[in-house]
Amino acid sequence: MNRSLEIFVIFISLILTSACDSNKQPALLGPSSWLITNAMVVDGTGADAFLAAVRIEDDKILAVGELTPLPDESLIDAKGMVLAPGFIDPHSHADDELTEMLDSISALSQGITTVVVGLDGFSKHPISDYFSKLEANPPSINVASFSGHNTLRDLVLGKDYRRKATEQEVKNMVSKLEIDMTSGVLGLSTGLEYEPGIYSSTDEVITLARSIAPDGARYVTHIRSEDRWFEDAIQETIDIGKAAKIPVHISHLKLASSRLLGSAPALLKTLDSALADGIIISADIYPYTAWQSTMLILIPDRDPENVIEIRKALNEIAPPESILFSYFAPYPSYIGKTLREISDDIGQDPVTVFSSLAKASKKWTERTGERGDLIIAGIMDERDILKLMTWPNTSIGTDGSLEDKHPRGKGTYPKILSRYVREKRVVSLETAIYKMTFLPAKQLGIKNRGLIKPGAYADLLLLDPGNIKDHATMENPSILSEGILAVWVNGQPTFGGELHTGRFPGRIIRRGDH
Repeated sequence: MNRSLEIFVIFISLILTSACDSNKQPALLGPSSWLITNAMVVDGTGADAFLAAVRIEDDKILAVGELTPLPDESLIDAKGMVLAPGFIDPHSHADDELTEMLDSISALSQGITTVVVGLDGFSKHPISDYFSKLEANPPSINVASFSGHNTLRDLVLGKDYRRKATEQEVKNMVSKLEIDMTSGVLGLSTGLEYEPGIYSSTDEVITLARSIAPDGARYVTHIRSEDRWFEDAIQETIDIGKAAKIPVHISHLKLASSRLLGSAPALLKTLDSALADGIIISADIYPYTAWQSTMLILIPDRDPENVIEIRKALNEIAPPESILFSYFAPYPSYIGKTLREISDDIGQDPVTVFSSLAKASKKWTERTGERGDLIIAGIMDERDILKLMTWPNTSIGTDGSLEDKHPRGKGTYPKILSRYVREKRVVSLETAIYKMTFLPAKQLGIKNRGLIKPGAYADLLLLDPGNIKDHATMENPSILSEGILAVWVNGQPTFGGELHTGRFPGRIIRRGDH
């Protein structure tokens, strides 16, 4: 039996034994004390790995070092496998799924123990209702949230949103933001490339961000343009951080048009200059060269009949062969096909077909109130991704959901650890895990997680560094990764191999929690 399988068998047997213990009420609460011995500990700080034992007592890490088993303590011999903090996903779209898919297998199977939601400017409001729902029926993983600017703007401006907000309307948004702040959101998120935020002024965003800066909050943004006006959007983000005196974090940083390819050094020079000026700025990335969004994101004025902008987008941002329909409500038969394939089937040019499909999707949304399409597309260069990955202030996130049509939803972290740590050696194992744990915790203000140290919450995972690998692809994004041997959330074993343990110890993480 190989070491990975042996650990898994022991882990599962301990869980089953604890479930049969009649003194445990309710069933499956399991042991309150675990000792993990012979672990190659990667503690989340970026420091070199070291061999040690780690004791978990209730929901915290009690001790790290040379430890002797205690009576009735559940013992796991890690056999030299890597013990790391649970991964913290700084950009998740699992908001709604967490209330239904409580096992969160897509997250646990790649080592994620905490997700941050309410991103791209969209969140629940009031967030207290969402938090109460999750606390009444907890998922397997921890959840933190931002308050979304698009959501606040929609609540205040309603259907009359294609304009700048008045001073009173901005004040009303601030009031709603303060309600969410009282409930413990991490800060404000924007999606300035989406409606209705696309129509907001920079001053509007600054006012909102400035209102929460004294409370230790963060500003996180899907910038106003990830392609055509990229440089202006980066500068706007820097200006917001400077004016509001708030830490800023750029979501899913990417270079996503033909003219931007190869410009990672120039981008990082701009960001480093902002840091030198005293602006706290950071970013997260995912390890894929294609993004996922809606068709209209490619058209600045959101007019599906604007063939000039469509042609520009297909030439410079998303070539027809790169646009894969991962969801298309009006014509489900197009799911899994590229725009090029559909155009060839129909016998029309890609610009005409894109316009026609975008109109159909827009009409579907207007009629049903539901999303009409999702496309996976892009021409990003892996070399740029690697340069962004090695920037000291870049953390790793999925930008995915629990049922994502993009492989990032099930493969992000194992892909980093297999392709870019083990195979290409772009970053060390210790650096990669730092970028998945303590770094995002610092960037977003999450306390006492993302580290293996006494007193930290026991969000932990055992992984096999020689065999961890992602399997999800663009064609089949639902395949789970392998190599995560065991996962604990708040001291409770939640996942082993491909099995969920039946425990749901996830918690709401609020700003300022310790």
